[in-house]
Amino acid sequence: MTTTTTIALRTPRNKRTSLLRALLHDPRALTGGSMLLLAVIAATVGPMLSPYGATATDVDTGLAAPDAAHWFGTDSFGRDVLTRLLTGLGYSLVIGASVALAAALLGVTIGLIAAYYSKTDTLLMRICDGFLAFPDILLALAVVAALGPSLPNLIACITVVFVPQMARLVRSTALVSKELPYVEALKSVGAGGPRIIIKHILPNSASTILAQISIFFAVAIVIETALSFLGAGIPAPTPSIGNMIADGKLYVYSGWWMIAFPAAALAWGVLAVTLLGDALRDQVDPTTRTSGRGGIAAVFAAGARLFARNGDSRAQR
Repeated sequence: MTTTTTIALRTPRNKRTSLLRALLHDPRALTGGSMLLLAVIAATVGPMLSPYGATATDVDTGLAAPDAAHWFGTDSFGRDVLTRLLTGLGYSLVIGASVALAAALLGVTIGLIAAYYSKTDTLLMRICDGFLAFPDILLALAVVAALGPSLPNLIACITVVFVPQMARLVRSTALVSKELPYVEALKSVGAGGPRIIIKHILPNSASTILAQISIFFAVAIVIETALSFLGAGIPAPTPSIGNMIADGKLYVYSGWWMIAFPAAALAWGVLAVTLLGDALRDQVDPTTRTSGRGGIAAVFAAGARLFARNGDSRAQR
């Protein structure tokens, strides 16, 4: 009995080691990780090296095409698009990472409590179901409308969207771990609930949680861009990819660079995180293994639907 228990307790660590080894040999993980690292370096170092300010205007150089002085051109106010783009990309990465981590912390806590303490399960899951009944973008818009547009409020409103999803996922995996023989043995010898949850149930869900965090990261960037595009995200003149695309929609022909470069940066960031998420998902659950296009297509399809809905609503007005 003692030997069996010892082996079971080491299983999660062995699982994480094998997961890391598999990711190091996965082309999608290596490609996505390299792309994400490059984006982080550019967003961190680029604005500091740029001779232009992200909000500095120069009406004499408004709508200047890309040249040696302004590599990505300027917008209608003469602001350097490259500097604003790198600054906005940094905000998007910070928001995506903050939302993913906050949603994971809250969702994992709720999911583990609901799974282990059955008396709280019904109440917590019904609350989660109530939030899940609303479309993601509608719920985010409602929260940001109540709190007001700002960076902390934007992180909070997108986090609210993802917490119920993480809670339900963690609950489902924790319910399986809860019934494992060594967990039952720990209960029988008087081990406390918090100790069992943190040391034995949570590690069994770690790989699934990590994969979901990467997906939340990518989708949070898309939602933040959509909210900024609608005017409910980061307030101007602070640059973000969403409000840069919104500014450029009036100059599609005369200033194509105002939309093309922000859209390319958005695609780059989302693709990087989604490649990592696809690799993690396939290693955690081989039954979902695909050609690598499923998660990527889902993220961009969600973004396309958000912008399409905004376009339809404006056309109706």
